[in-house]
Amino acid sequence: MSRDAQTPMRRLAALSLGGVIIYVILDILLFYLRPDLPILRHAESDYGNGPWAWIMDLNFLLRCAFSLTAVAALVSALPRSGARWVALALLSVWAVASGVLAFFPDDYEGAPATTHGRIHLAAAGIAFLCCLVATLLLTGLLARLWRPQPIAFALIVVWVVAALGFVLLFLLGFKHGGLDGLYERIFLGFELLWIALVMWRLLGVGAPRETT
Repeated sequence: MSRDAQTPMRRLAALSLGGVIIYVILDILLFYLRPDLPILRHAESDYGNGPWAWIMDLNFLLRCAFSLTAVAALVSALPRSGARWVALALLSVWAVASGVLAFFPDDYEGAPATTHGRIHLAAAGIAFLCCLVATLLLTGLLARLWRPQPIAFALIVVWVVAALGFVLLFLLGFKHGGLDGLYERIFLGFELLWIALVMWRLLGVGAPRETT
């Protein structure tokens, strides 16, 4: 890839990486603003209710924006293949579904179910599953392109931990007094780390090249 062709990709990668950093900062801010919501037992989405809900809504929209920006960067970085298009389509669904969450607050555990709460839960489930599958496919593509560099192994490890959080959330979560918040944050935290690592790699050294 030529230097001129790399420039837009690097700009997109920088914007996406900056979005991830701001997202994490806002999440930490909400942790201090809402001490009534213990992070081990309350999902991140619970910040979208009550005081400071607008910050969580902003974060959902930010997650949509930096994920779509990551998709655009990867379009430029990856060679054309069927797996690429499937992965990027799934990552786009994750992004859009994340944005939808801003408009439909969830229901607190034990509260009566509402229409907006059901929509939130469905959108979150779709987003999480699409993100997990998308990053699995992309991990395979990028690991082959970036072997034997350490980041290839790092992406595999980060994905495995995110998958563990996903499995724990859907097997052990959604129970009274469960550790939903912990499992969800393991999944989200490591998926965001995965995006950040990929964007950092694209920003730092340009498009991946196949090795022989």
